[in-house]
Amino acid sequence: MDFNIIRCARAILHVRDLDASRKFYVDALGFIETESDDDHIYLRGLEEHTHHSLVLKKADEPAVEALGYKVSSEADLEALSKMLEEKGYPTKWLEKGEQHAVGRTLRVQDNSGLPLEFFAEMEPMERLLQRYDLYKGSRMQRIDHFNCGVPDVEEAYNFYQKNFGFTCSEYTDTPEGNIWAAWLHRKQNVHDVAFMNGLGPRLHHIGFWLPDQLSLIHTCDVLASMGYGEAIERGPGRHGLSNAFFLYLRDPDGHRIELYSGDYLTSDPDFKPIRWDINDPMRQTFWGHAAPDSWFNEASAVLDVFTGEEVGQKPGKLKQHKPTFVI
Repeated sequence: MDFNIIRCARAILHVRDLDASRKFYVDALGFIETESDDDHIYLRGLEEHTHHSLVLKKADEPAVEALGYKVSSEADLEALSKMLEEKGYPTKWLEKGEQHAVGRTLRVQDNSGLPLEFFAEMEPMERLLQRYDLYKGSRMQRIDHFNCGVPDVEEAYNFYQKNFGFTCSEYTDTPEGNIWAAWLHRKQNVHDVAFMNGLGPRLHHIGFWLPDQLSLIHTCDVLASMGYGEAIERGPGRHGLSNAFFLYLRDPDGHRIELYSGDYLTSDPDFKPIRWDINDPMRQTFWGHAAPDSWFNEASAVLDVFTGEEVGQKPGKLKQHKPTFVI
């Protein structure tokens, strides 16, 4: 492979009210506000050494503009563009200066219709990992993963492994042998992106890493004390799949955020993907509590990288199963 995708690196979410979003993400969850203007808020975690990992962009309706991955070099962007164009996927270039704090960027709609972007350069910022005086809310550390609903998980699974060099850590299949959900990674933990069968393309959630399990519990107390009790959609709990602790939240626009801590290393080349049968009760939340219907049915619409319009959605290829574990 002529390029190196390092990790998931940033997301751009459209939100209706920047002040309401700031209160939730900065005041309650403890994101660092790197910078803002009349139309954007740029956020990062305490561990992150780059300008941002989350952009909140003012818009009339909530949506997902881009899911971003960092690559090693500018040459990687050219190689990615060549590969995608040869396979029939038109690409869009945003030159350095067209987006704040980010270098030259390549955008494309993937085979499921998700809006992807790739970049090599972002403005550096002070890493605040040991600025414990700034640890507030959930003590947010870094972006960890995207989870997306797609109509055909096997197509997404194959596309990302064959064309982008992702590796599978865990997957769920049906009695017929069809892949119902898959967790794929470039960095050396469980996932940078997960796909689950369902109406899509949609973004189910963005996962952010916290320093420990107690930070999840503390987040619940902070949210409740600030009047955000209803924002807690699911958890806290422990996933059976990945073994991580989780807490799912809904922001003021309905975008779903997962606070996540404690999965495992996947660096060894001989690591074998872990299979879960969809009817295996151990795939459920380790403590046994089920996900609410909203967690299964609701997700964020994604936008076309060329037109900016909402991408049309299709139902999942496989029979639906109400999930209680997807991370």
